[in-house]
Amino acid sequence: QVHLVESGGGSVQPGESLRLSCAASGPSGTIFSSYTMGWYRQAPGNQRDVVARIFRRGGGTFYVDAVKGRFTISRDNAKYTVYLQMNDLKPEDTAVYYCYAANGRDESWGQGTQVTVSS
Repeated sequence: QVHLVESGGGSVQPGESLRLSCAASGPSGTIFSSYTMGWYRQAPGNQRDVVARIFRRGGGTFYVDAVKGRFTISRDNAKYTVYLQMNDLKPEDTAVYYCYAANGRDESWGQGTQVTVSS
């Protein structure tokens, strides 16, 4: 099972950008590329919903409709890191963003990072 630590959250104005990072670590032998990675978000009073996923072993990406064209998920397998580039942020993007990892046998969540978009 991998351990995930998010960073890069903050407070911005509408239209601005942020890049979230999620650094993974695991026991010896962990193969980061074998994990499907994802970003989820949870606003107060709402359930935790998927934002984007990047599938293992070059399997492509998925985005929820609300962020298509504005957010980009990417990964650097050599650095055990996944990123979420968020452009043209809107107030409705305000939430705690969580990193997620799964390889078909186990799954892990990060502790979350707050993103606030407000004028």
